[in-house]
Amino acid sequence: MPEPQLPAPPVAEPPAPTGPTALLDRLREGLPPEAVLTDPDVTAAYAHDMASFCEAGKPAAVVLPRTTEQVRHVMRTATALRVPVVPQGARTGLSGAANAVDGCLVLSLVKMDRILEIDPVNRIAVAEPGVVNAVLSRAVEEHGLSYPPDPSSWETCTIGGNIGTASGGLCCVKYGVTAEYVLGLDVVLADGRLLTTGRRTAKGVAGYDLTRLFVGSEGSLGVVVKAVLALRPRPPRQLALAAEFPSAAAAGDAVCRIMAEGHTPSLLELMDRTTVRAVNAMARMGLPETTEALLLAAFDTPDPAADLAAVGALCEAAGATGVVPADTEAESELLLAARRMALVALEAVKGTTMIDDVCVPRSRLAELLEGVEEIAARYDLTIGVCAHAGDGNTHPTVCFDATDADEARRARESFDAIMALGLELGGTITGEHGVGVLKKEWLARELGPTGVEVQRSVKAALDPYGLLNPGKLF
Repeated sequence: MPEPQLPAPPVAEPPAPTGPTALLDRLREGLPPEAVLTDPDVTAAYAHDMASFCEAGKPAAVVLPRTTEQVRHVMRTATALRVPVVPQGARTGLSGAANAVDGCLVLSLVKMDRILEIDPVNRIAVAEPGVVNAVLSRAVEEHGLSYPPDPSSWETCTIGGNIGTASGGLCCVKYGVTAEYVLGLDVVLADGRLLTTGRRTAKGVAGYDLTRLFVGSEGSLGVVVKAVLALRPRPPRQLALAAEFPSAAAAGDAVCRIMAEGHTPSLLELMDRTTVRAVNAMARMGLPETTEALLLAAFDTPDPAADLAAVGALCEAAGATGVVPADTEAESELLLAARRMALVALEAVKGTTMIDDVCVPRSRLAELLEGVEEIAARYDLTIGVCAHAGDGNTHPTVCFDATDADEARRARESFDAIMALGLELGGTITGEHGVGVLKKEWLARELGPTGVEVQRSVKAALDPYGLLNPGKLF
């Protein structure tokens, strides 16, 4: 028998021409003229997200594709010319994950904003990455369904950005985070191949869970161009209560009692004294300024008033000096509006903020609050804390004057001190904002050498030239 013939070696392709002109010419071969932006005054607006202390470079161009094939063309071009690519959504992120690097292509997905399908029987929605969270939420409500993840920026943030950072929101204590609602993805890989992961079924365990791999990867492994999202039946309207506490320890005790008793609130939020005063100063909400910690709890159960009464009793047992349940949806929304405006109110204190995102075990919540207060005194800064108390996810917010070099330095140092405290308490450096540029040094501390090595290996397997969102994560 003749010996089997080995396949011929691949013919080496001639090197692609390089330089800005070659890049733009190649891009325009597969994109409409209006989808390629090069005016420096325009592209500068796409250079960064909302994070402080994160460097941003100057992009060579911004591209705004409308179709999957156009995204594939961008990635094939970038790979051929070895040009870095920074995927972006609405740029509402708080870690610098969407920041440009010099000479990169900013790949903005905001024009891919179609809801492709809403299926009430299978309780799924299929959406492109540029769909705004609130738009999707309202669309599925018309079918008697809900899409629970609700980041504070839900009126402007996009589904693709939510997936990239594995974002959370106020309802996480009952309904979980974005990762729990992503069933499947279409992802354009670095070389332009299209990968489909996951499923449309209620169950499925075939192969590695590649869907979860891309959720929270901050655009460093591939570009999400379509998502299959799980939906839930629309819950009843919620009622809320506010409980005033004389100390962070008392408020933390109340959180522990509520969770230990088996309650499942739809929301369990905390604002410290600094945050309460900032909200009052901005909006004259009439919140109790004598409080050291204000706890907000809500239930969307069939009998929320009874659940609120039970939680109110637990708050009083923990030392609450006042418990005020809302009687109507309108009163509840007023309380929740105060929580939603907390970060904006804190920004008004000094003009600039650094928003931390440390998550600790619920049982250590009071220790974190007390530690942040000590850090604020040590660095002579105003630091307000608002928190998704039900899942231990806190947002210590450092208020400072960015024009004061010494104060800005102290702000950055206090931010790092808070992350160190979170790790000491058995927590994590980010619960929902992601790593980006801001926390990549801290990611290495949390993961350890082996963890970093494994993650870099995954990155190298999917993006061997390191073109996707370079300089982020690690």
